[in-house]
Amino acid sequence: MRLSLLQPVIDRPGPWASVYADMSHSTADAAKQQELTATAIADKLFGLGADEATVGAVHETLATLRTGEPGAAVGRALFATHGEVVVDTALPGRPSAPFATWGPLPRITPLLEAFGDDPVCLVAYVDRTGADFVVRSDRGSDDAGRIEGADWPIHRTASADWSERHFQTKVENTWEHNAGEIADAAREAFESCGAEVMLLAGDPRERRAVHDKMPEPLRAVTYESDHGGRAPGAESERLERDIAHVRAAHEQEHVHEVAGRFRTGSGPGGSGAPYAAAGVPALVEAAREHRIDTLLVSPESADAGQEIWVGPGADQIAVRGSELQYLGEVHPAAARADDALVRSAVANGAEAVVVRDPEEVPAGGLGAILRWSEPRNA
Repeated sequence: MRLSLLQPVIDRPGPWASVYADMSHSTADAAKQQELTATAIADKLFGLGADEATVGAVHETLATLRTGEPGAAVGRALFATHGEVVVDTALPGRPSAPFATWGPLPRITPLLEAFGDDPVCLVAYVDRTGADFVVRSDRGSDDAGRIEGADWPIHRTASADWSERHFQTKVENTWEHNAGEIADAAREAFESCGAEVMLLAGDPRERRAVHDKMPEPLRAVTYESDHGGRAPGAESERLERDIAHVRAAHEQEHVHEVAGRFRTGSGPGGSGAPYAAAGVPALVEAAREHRIDTLLVSPESADAGQEIWVGPGADQIAVRGSELQYLGEVHPAAARADDALVRSAVANGAEAVVVRDPEEVPAGGLGAILRWSEPRNA
């Protein structure tokens, strides 16, 4: 997922209230049910020792949340501390296991699990005169602009007359010109919105012409849909399925590629040095030294829930509390290894990937691809 969502909680002192709430409703008394849910979560946090101001902020946020249409699957994740809800984000659906916790770190790994890789898809709705661009992710849809090409001439005729053939040549030239303009605009939109995959929707001829005029790196991550188009009302459930399929396939391919790099442990240029680490002690050491490039996480694994020690800063992480005391933190706190390592990954610009396939999960459930290997003793 895009870890920038978690940036506000990094290096911010706790303790933290972490809430994963199911705010779905299907009955006429939705407001009452929402208030009951908010109150139950507030009571839970009070019981865990949370302060009144923080509990109040969480309760108000949940009680006043707009949950949309009845029957919709509505999940919410909140992280709050010192009387303020610092992060409040919608989940892709209901949380797999709603809960509320109070501890030294926010419980951020379930958010990573809920969103997965969350590849951003740029959907281009094309026709002969231009294209509309929409960004799609787990957080919904965002307009990404449009391009209008030449609008004359764009229609062929059925006549075989010389002048008509000349006119048809102009039509073909207009189509080609517009396809090039759309391809350039699609490239710019793709780069500016940070998309990882593109889907072209519209008539087959226009889609193919635009696809063929894109630069090769972009063509490699661009797909076409036979459903939907630029005309009003052209959206369809089949197009929605195509978008979901393209995003899921890209995520699976990315996770498989990351897991393969982890298994081989190869470094830049194919070096055979151990550019991979597994096991909590090795990962903690690599995190402190900012050597983690990509963190691999299996959220339900044994290592993920292992207790380690942390301080307020993302670099204050250790297997034993005495290590942090040696480093100057006099009040270390116990936390889950996965949350502490994900926090470190966010702070140091690393990537974090959820690995669900048992065949690809690192031993113990946590692993990392390193930016550089551990220096050897002289």
